[in-house]
Amino acid sequence: MKYRCVDTFSLRFRRMKKFEVNLFLIVIVMVLFFSCKTEKDNPVAECENEEFFCEFDSRNFEMGFSTWPYASTIASVENTYDFIGENGDIYSEHIDSNIPWNAWINDLSLPAEFTNDIASRASKKLTNTKLTVSVSLLNSSRSDLAFDYDGSIPNYTALNDKEIEDAYFQHLQYIAEQLNPDYLLLAIEVNELLKNAPEKWEAYKILMAKIRPRIQEEFPTLQISESITLHNFYQPDVPNPDGFIEEIANYANTMDLVTISFYPFFKGLKSEQDFKRAFDFLHEKIKKPIAIAETSHLAEDLSVESLNLFIAGNESEQNDYLKTLFTQAQIHDYEYIIWWAHRDFDALWETFPEEVKDLGRIWRDTGLLDEDGRGRRSYETWESVLNPL
Repeated sequence: MKYRCVDTFSLRFRRMKKFEVNLFLIVIVMVLFFSCKTEKDNPVAECENEEFFCEFDSRNFEMGFSTWPYASTIASVENTYDFIGENGDIYSEHIDSNIPWNAWINDLSLPAEFTNDIASRASKKLTNTKLTVSVSLLNSSRSDLAFDYDGSIPNYTALNDKEIEDAYFQHLQYIAEQLNPDYLLLAIEVNELLKNAPEKWEAYKILMAKIRPRIQEEFPTLQISESITLHNFYQPDVPNPDGFIEEIANYANTMDLVTISFYPFFKGLKSEQDFKRAFDFLHEKIKKPIAIAETSHLAEDLSVESLNLFIAGNESEQNDYLKTLFTQAQIHDYEYIIWWAHRDFDALWETFPEEVKDLGRIWRDTGLLDEDGRGRRSYETWESVLNPL
């Protein structure tokens, strides 16, 4: 009996030890789980190698560039597509130009300038890389319809006139058929229309409500959207900013995907705190998935004397913005990020007509590469996120 008593005690002791070990392991697993969760939720968590983005196990979003070239040469165009293919997994064809209204409305031959442009883009389509196509319904001032190739616009009573609807649907249909994109933006920076020509806004919404289902029926797998400028959503220069913000938020949240155009320097945003506040505003107002359709930030001072404009810029500030952008995209599961121009386009800018040179200068020095093709600090950040060690 004494032996059996000792044996029972030993057995209970072993069971207790086993229970304690299991409990210890459970505690360790829970600590590790919540520690990992904290690191995921906290983008400034310490990493062993102390490199940017190392606190994340993988990248949640795709990243790429627009096909905007840095010079007016065939070589620069080809180099741009090559660079995009090597430095991203998505890219953007940005078609913010004339619309052949007369041809669409009157069933005439399309202008060669238009068809050649679309055919050229189609011939350069990158393989194994997603494509988003942005098409502008509006002119460059976002106050009326885009011009035809002869500088005119169609006569209309309201933007939702049946004639305008059918013509623009054909325009989008043609572009989508030729380029076969993964994403199609039906219009660019649409909140600017509410800002610049508010009397046209209701008709615009009706127009899009008719075009959207027609495009979706024609291309059922295509993801569609309309882009919104964050700088004039976050800090709108309008008489009733609260009402403007509420209207744009309500409209954006009717979309399956909200695509954003954002140039922080337009509003004098310069620090990581400034950038984050803008993104915090965006995430508070938008409840749908987000993509960044176009963005960039100054790497050099911007000075436009005729506009009485001077904005200080430098590589460090540009890099701070890119890091903030990547972190927000990761935490909030953005679909993709498109940086507007991969390289400063000084050479292309020199060829601009004098009347648009001041406008072009605004974005000229925002590349991840400078005008000579040398990588900036932001390019190193880009590469570290695209191809982590």
